[in-house]
Amino acid sequence: MNKLHFKYGAMGSSKTAQALMTRYGYEEKGAKTWLIKPATDSRDGVSVLRSRIGLEAEATVIAPDVDIREMLEVLILDGENIEVIIADESQFFTEKQVWELREIVSRYDLTVICYGLRTDFRCRLFPGSKALLELADDIDEIASACKCGHKAFVNARFDENGRVTVEGPQVALGSDDRYESMCWTCWREALRENGYTGDINQIY
Repeated sequence: MNKLHFKYGAMGSSKTAQALMTRYGYEEKGAKTWLIKPATDSRDGVSVLRSRIGLEAEATVIAPDVDIREMLEVLILDGENIEVIIADESQFFTEKQVWELREIVSRYDLTVICYGLRTDFRCRLFPGSKALLELADDIDEIASACKCGHKAFVNARFDENGRVTVEGPQVALGSDDRYESMCWTCWREALRENGYTGDINQIY
């Protein structure tokens, strides 16, 4: 029986590269894959997945109001023998769409592999990652290191002045210019150096 997989990591942990390499591995063995991503992720172009090491591919864009099951059914009717669905930036899927992916695994006996962030810049779950943690058969962390050498899991966001911040909307697209993966200690110290005086355990 196939499974719903969630592979999460902090920013810069090679999630997109691993998604693209996984896709290549399946297709090299003759398995038909469907590469998808949420419409929210438009940093590299609306339908492009691009990793920091230069790997890239065209992906089907999934808008928030789209039913993924219906899109798959159209592909199947068109003769596409899809065996594996690979999704990047899965934290941006809606909760409903994650439930649709869960149903696809069971209804069509497909493998679905989702890559994405677990939490935002305030260490709060995204709706998509929350649903994946609740529904996935297998959950794996893609580890990365803070600049101090310890494990990184905080996606620290910088403001326009280059200071670590906990202000702003949950979704604000950016790359190395806006974000840096840090360990808890480095993140906490960066906030305090920037004048944050609140209880870090009560950031909402």
